[in-house]
Amino acid sequence: MKKHALKTVDAETLLSTPLRPVHFLVDRLIPPGLHLFCGSPKVGKSWLMLWLCLKVSQGEPLWEYQTRKCQVLYLCLEDNISRVQSRLFHITDAAPPALHFAVAAQNITNGLMAQIEDFLSSHPDTGLVVIDTLQRIRGLSSDNSAYASDYRDIGVLKQVADKHRLALVLVHHLRKMDDSDPLHKISGTTGLTGAVDGTYVLERAGRADNTAKLHITGRDVEYQELTLKFDDCIWQFVSCERSEEIRRRETPAFLFRVVELLQEHGNWSGSASGLLQALDDVNTPPNTVTKLLNQYHTTFLAESGIHYSFNRTSKARLIKLERVADKSMPPKIGDGCDSCDGYSAIEKKPSLPSPTVT
Repeated sequence: MKKHALKTVDAETLLSTPLRPVHFLVDRLIPPGLHLFCGSPKVGKSWLMLWLCLKVSQGEPLWEYQTRKCQVLYLCLEDNISRVQSRLFHITDAAPPALHFAVAAQNITNGLMAQIEDFLSSHPDTGLVVIDTLQRIRGLSSDNSAYASDYRDIGVLKQVADKHRLALVLVHHLRKMDDSDPLHKISGTTGLTGAVDGTYVLERAGRADNTAKLHITGRDVEYQELTLKFDDCIWQFVSCERSEEIRRRETPAFLFRVVELLQEHGNWSGSASGLLQALDDVNTPPNTVTKLLNQYHTTFLAESGIHYSFNRTSKARLIKLERVADKSMPPKIGDGCDSCDGYSAIEKKPSLPSPTVT
């Protein structure tokens, strides 16, 4: 074999070879790999990281999630040892010897990797390393490309995480900008978010607000939004919404009414205003009907077993909705669906206009 030949594996061998499963460090939240934990300055990132490190080093649950007990290294590079001690006094009466702190370290291009490798060789059962913050370990870059610089730095750290099968968490900041997507608020280029295995974004609704959302996304974790409350220096768990629950909450109530109509009456065709009349819907503007049907026809409607088509003629604009499969329908409005607040279920009224059966 040539010296630089690609090392490959065929599909048959891959399927028949038993591989080690992913063992989460924090069940359903933090798997091994490289992760970004981001938040605005002074939002409480370091308090949450300290709480995480403490729970993992003790092998105690983090909120309602089980942890895998192991050695933990926390690089508190924006603090001094007195401040770390003061924070520990606030959150615990007894800290384990498995939790290790350092308040100074080299940067990525000048010795940090050797320092981490040296610690890991002395503590081979280390499962979690937290670096607070990423900016503190980045050296001066000679690259003209910010993307190349971000990707290179992240790549070096990911090699360490993958080699030792540990979770390496980089604490980072958010931009001072508003965006509906939390990932777009992370400071830096997509070279950061694209190269890591998971991202965690902590956002408070307001600076004086003691509750926050923790947005979680990654290669090995389901998208989740945790609601947390900052109480006496500890982030307490309030609730969790997973991807399917979030999707349903964000789906307009009009679409649940459409699914319900076809579930009760079969296929339907007619105009936008006729559809609203059939739904007994006085809240949805007629000019948004086709927009909503177009936007969700390949996702929510298709998953509900409904095919949508639209035909424009010289005389009319015709909407056609067809049942194409017997799939489980979503809950009726008012039956526990968060996205339907303020709406009542469509009642089976004798006066309900009959659909045109196609």
